[in-house]
Amino acid sequence: MRSWRLAALVALGVIVLSVPLYVARELQRSAVAVPAADPVAGFVGRDQCIDCHEGAYELWVGSDHDNAMDIANEQTVRGDFNDVELEHDGITSRFFRKDDGYFVFTEGHGGEMTEFEVLYTFGIEPLQQYLISFPGGRLQALSVAWDTEENRWFDLYPESTFSPDDWLHWTRNGQNWNGMCADCHSTNLQKNYDVATDSFDTTWSEIDVSCEACHGPGSLHLAWAEIDPMARPSIEDYGLVVNTAGLDSREQVDLCAPCHSRRSELGDYDHSQNSFLDTQLPSLLAEGTYHVDGQIREEVYVWGSFVQSKMYQNGVWCSDCHDAHSLALHKEGNDLCLQCHQAATFDAYEHHFHQKTVDGQPSDGALCVKCHMPEQPFMVIDYRADHSIRVPRPDLTKDLGVPNACGQSGCHDDQTVDWSVDAFNQWYGAARKPHFGTVLAKARSGDSNSTGGLISLVEDPLYPVIVRATALDALRAFPGEQTSGVMQRVLADDEPLLRVTAVDTVMADSPEQTVELLAPLLFDPVRVVRLRTASRLSGLGREYFTHDQRQALTRELDDFIETMRASLDFAASGLTLGNLYEQQRDATQAEYFYRTALEVDDLFFPAKANLAILLSQQGRTNESEQLLREVLRDYPDQYDSAYSLALLLVGEGRSDEALPYLARAAEGLPQRPRVHYNYGLLLAQLGKPEEAESALNTARVLEPQSIDYLFALVDFYFKRGQLDAALENAERIISAHPQNRLGYELKARIEASRE
Repeated sequence: MRSWRLAALVALGVIVLSVPLYVARELQRSAVAVPAADPVAGFVGRDQCIDCHEGAYELWVGSDHDNAMDIANEQTVRGDFNDVELEHDGITSRFFRKDDGYFVFTEGHGGEMTEFEVLYTFGIEPLQQYLISFPGGRLQALSVAWDTEENRWFDLYPESTFSPDDWLHWTRNGQNWNGMCADCHSTNLQKNYDVATDSFDTTWSEIDVSCEACHGPGSLHLAWAEIDPMARPSIEDYGLVVNTAGLDSREQVDLCAPCHSRRSELGDYDHSQNSFLDTQLPSLLAEGTYHVDGQIREEVYVWGSFVQSKMYQNGVWCSDCHDAHSLALHKEGNDLCLQCHQAATFDAYEHHFHQKTVDGQPSDGALCVKCHMPEQPFMVIDYRADHSIRVPRPDLTKDLGVPNACGQSGCHDDQTVDWSVDAFNQWYGAARKPHFGTVLAKARSGDSNSTGGLISLVEDPLYPVIVRATALDALRAFPGEQTSGVMQRVLADDEPLLRVTAVDTVMADSPEQTVELLAPLLFDPVRVVRLRTASRLSGLGREYFTHDQRQALTRELDDFIETMRASLDFAASGLTLGNLYEQQRDATQAEYFYRTALEVDDLFFPAKANLAILLSQQGRTNESEQLLREVLRDYPDQYDSAYSLALLLVGEGRSDEALPYLARAAEGLPQRPRVHYNYGLLLAQLGKPEEAESALNTARVLEPQSIDYLFALVDFYFKRGQLDAALENAERIISAHPQNRLGYELKARIEASRE
């Protein structure tokens, strides 16, 4: 559980917040010679909306948005606080009433049993959580929740145990409302974290997800509405920051996406921004978060699955199925899908091969969602449907180990995969379309032959953008001329998600080429592209940039750093700033932010590993060694840290000590030629020629044109009198690098030694 948490955290990358400025259109032109600044929209509250929008308000009341958060009282608390207990992993929590308040007696800081008062409810169905006030303006979410359907208390992590010093313990940052949850459960949330005091001054306009959470601040629209109808100025959008009546399908999906996606934040959600990617960076189909075929594995909050669907590609949007205000489905059962799909074709036995009734009772087998939107539980009991709306593929289950609806929906979990494959072959024939999951699985296995398949995915506009971006990200593991070419081309793609991914992955031969390729994106219309570009370019000398480029770089870096500093309550933000300053060769600032990250989570190994390398470069080897050993103690499978520790020990003259760590790195990083190369050199040094030969040849096979690896083999064989093998590798150097004199000189030396 712990390793998953950290992997997810790293995948999130940038997690930042900034103060929004909501800008609306000018209501009326000023008659004076110097025009006044456009008025800025402010939040007015839902009470100002009800008179004109009573129907929408009535639908919203009682919805999940309405119940997203509330003050704990008799009307809102669903849990049983009548002196009841729940035991989990040796901790007995007691829930009780006192002085009209709601209390829990449970494990607090330092493992001490403590009494806490519940201030707020969080959510409503199928479970309700409870928030506790802590010093420094913190609200913490209890890891014990109330099941509103079964009427019972339960632990959100029934298979896990978190000590009080663990990031995921309910008193620590992993369960902190201010940074983890608040922005999607309240309206106009301002986190206001102060790193100097390690405290929050978090505010909201309304405690729940109200009108202005989606429509934007309403003061200008309210001013327009208060004018006599006959005298109202004819202005675009009626003074609305977001006029939902004018949105197309993609714009509506993007409007929901900031809260309904697995993403990193680039500031508080700002309705005046043109793109979802101005304030958010969604997760790609990351390993551990999604299955390799794009099915949801962890909670992804819908967007990442829905944008894979043919529905999304064909202009279907959220409100086609869900009422925008009540969130209820427009129709029940298959009738919802039959709004668009012909019943005679799709609601027929000849399509789904399931009876609608069994023993006189309705059968789930004929329901569209059972096959095309299988559910899985998150937070133990909260079942979420996969919105990729995919065709079931039992053959991919057999080939890739991914789930399929037949066994996932609780219908045929007693049957084998082969049984499902045979059934599909009988119904639909044996032919199946190629699937991007096959290509991604091949790439994740380290197969260098996957390069062509990945490039085909990236360049095929018929694939969903999130799939293409995921393939582009995977290409960084396979450097080469072909890979470099596609990455450079994608920098000019119309899709911002592809452009921002290309910024992180593009390869260049020199600082001049890097600037040539990336500097134009400092002026990109989408903010996330600009910020990532600035971060990527931050370590280059300013002499490589034009005057305008330097100004843009400074501007975007300032924005990047400001937003990152505002979210230093996340260890990932400290890591990102540490990396940024290390790129800029500012070791003092880099160390400060790495240590800031570790103050938030002392088990956050990426910051600890990077700090160790930084200290090693400064000659502080004892500190570095201690940090690397801590990483490997807590996470034995962190092979990069094993590699770093091995190199440090070799540098200290402790080669025998280094060998097992380098062996561990070589085993855990089989596609990293440099690891095998160093492993081979160390084995040769320690008098293990057979193992050394194998390791050096592994490096050569992985990167056949590397002069370093070929030269090492020449030297290895030459010293052992294996002249034919030495000559063979010298000729490989000549073949790969005909303009380099080294190969010819080595060949001449070997031939001379024969005489």
